[in-house]
Parts: sequence; C-alpha cells; structure tokens
Amino acid sequence: MSSPGPDRKPTVGLRERKKAKTRAAIQVHALRLFREQGYAATTVEQIAEAAEISPSTFFRYFPTKEDVVLTDDYDPILAAAFRAQPAELSPLEAVRGAMAAALAAIPAAEIDGVQARMKLVQNVPELRAATLANLLQTMHLLADLVAERVGRAPDDFAVRTFSGAVLGVWLAVLFSWQDQPGADLAGPLDAAMAHLQAGLPF
Repeated sequence: MSSPGPDRKPTVGLRERKKAKTRAAIQVHALRLFREQGYAATTVEQIAEAAEISPSTFFRYFPTKEDVVLTDDYDPILAAAFRAQPAELSPLEAVRGAMAAALAAIPAAEIDGVQARMKLVQNVPELRAATLANLLQTMHLLADLVAERVGRAPDDFAVRTFSGAVLGVWLAVLFSWQDQPGADLAGPLDAAMAHLQAGLPF
C-alpha cells in the first residue's frame, strides 16, 4: 500500500467513521432527551433506545452518563493547531491563533451541541463536579504544549500559571456564552484572549 503524497491526508477508516457517527448520534439523542425531560430524569436505557443501540453499547462509548455530556474530540484539534503556529509567536499569541483555528475547524452544526453541553454543566451539580477532571486534563495538555514550545518542564511554575490563566479566560467566556442561543463564540473568545494579552486592563 502506498503512502499518502505530500498534499494528501491519510483517510479515516470505515470502522473509525462508523464509531464516530455512532458516538455523535448517542450525544445528539442524549442532549435532546436532557432538554425535553431533564438530565436527572433521563436514563442511559432511554438514551440507548433513542439511539437504537443497547445499553452495553452505550457504555462502550461513554463509561458514565456524565461522559456523554463531557466528552468531545476538541483537545487534539487544539493541540494540532497550536503546534502549527509560527515559531516566532509568543506562547500567548500562539494559543490565541490556535483557538481561532480550532474553532474554525469545528462544524457550525456542532456549536449548538457545545452550547447545550455547557448549559448542562452550568446547571447540573453532578456535572459541575465531574467536569473538574476534564478541565484539569485540558490544563495539563496546554501546559505540555507551552512547555514544549518554550523549552521548559510542564510543571514549571510559569508554565502552570500561564495555562491556568488561559483556561480561566476561556471558561469565563464559555459560561457567559452558554446563556446566549445562537451567539458567536469565536469573537468573544478572541477578544478575551486579546484582553489577557494586554495584561487584563480595566
């Protein structure tokens, strides 16, 4: 089998595409049921029935009901976008550019799902607790990326505080945006990053 040429990207296999389609369908049906009857009142069995799968198949994709809200594939997109930023940019400029590129790579149809998931995290206590692990994972990823770029260790004090500050800015925008159906996300996120880059002036 020949390798892809320099201008060609490797194709995703049929099995992977089917898995991604099934996972997306589970999330779509879950979010619809959560919206219609509430998170607590919705069972895994109901989600599985709506998605036309068995509960055991549900758990192959999402270990818990919380995971169907918290899981996405955006961290790898962000990491790839960050590594693609020009070397002469500062870490903050690179993060800002990567966030803009990552958002542009997310299909517009998925943004409504992101907003619905953020609203659930904001309003469901057990999801607010469960999301801490996800936030830490993203912060560690950001620290790894920045450390790689500046030649320091991921647990370096400056790297960790930088990553925490960036994540805090993102969360401030996301939690405000989740209450504004149909609102733009890229613009406010970039404006918030510009504010951070300017030193957070009042």
